[in-house]
Amino acid sequence: MSGPVRRWRTALAAGAATAAVDAADGAEGVPEQWRRENYRGRTVDLRGGVALVSGLATAVLRSGGVAAGPLGPVAAIGLAAGAGLWDDLKGDGSVRGLKGHLRRLRQGQVTTGLVKLVAVTAGAAVFAVTAELSRSRRASWAGSAARITVDAALVAGAANLINLLDLRPGRALKAAGAPAVLLAVAPGGGGELAAGVAGAVAAAAPADLGERTMLGDCGANALGAAVGVALAQSLRPGARAVAALAVAGLILASEKVSFSEVIAATPALRRLDEWGRREDGGA
Repeated sequence: MSGPVRRWRTALAAGAATAAVDAADGAEGVPEQWRRENYRGRTVDLRGGVALVSGLATAVLRSGGVAAGPLGPVAAIGLAAGAGLWDDLKGDGSVRGLKGHLRRLRQGQVTTGLVKLVAVTAGAAVFAVTAELSRSRRASWAGSAARITVDAALVAGAANLINLLDLRPGRALKAAGAPAVLLAVAPGGGGELAAGVAGAVAAAAPADLGERTMLGDCGANALGAAVGVALAQSLRPGARAVAALAVAGLILASEKVSFSEVIAATPALRRLDEWGRREDGGA
């Protein structure tokens, strides 16, 4: 089977898995603790994140994790999803940003958000180590350590960044879907996983844009981790380093500026951000 055909089939399988879980139960059957009010006061639920994760899992299993095997991608995406879901259900929504979690830590309180950060970083590190071990060429310890550090930073940073963007319907899906589509049509080891990510994003978009469901930390962190893994599998070392630095820069910028305010003040970004949303909430 040719590469493009495999990618298309993985995209379709991941999309089907996402759609199946998303449609498995109506909002009436969702427990109260899974329901949230979004930025407009509409009631949405966390099915969107669980549905998306099912699609991402399908993409990982079909792509086989490429040369490194499935362990690394499963650890990165699975820990991001699991820790994100725990933060969704048990977390204190009043604590925002890395500074907020560190402030609570200095006060002697370990927040679910901080635990999530550690779990996401651990999953990214497992991926980075397994990816480096799978490379056949001989390398110095310094070179291996540098690549592991860059890959882990890219995956963990992408997971955090996409979660930071998940403040409006469809925003996180668009931010992750764009690079996934590009990687899916370009040569590279992460192309099949990226195709699956793109398929899952497409299937999750109607409910998310229609304000029926939301990704939550579970879906957004896992989605970001999946894109980070696909980037790490596809890009050359120098490009991975640039991508990791860009992601880190955006995360640091978010501590000072509001992405929503920047988007609202930039006409092109605002139009892209609003594209596809239904003012009737998908009714």
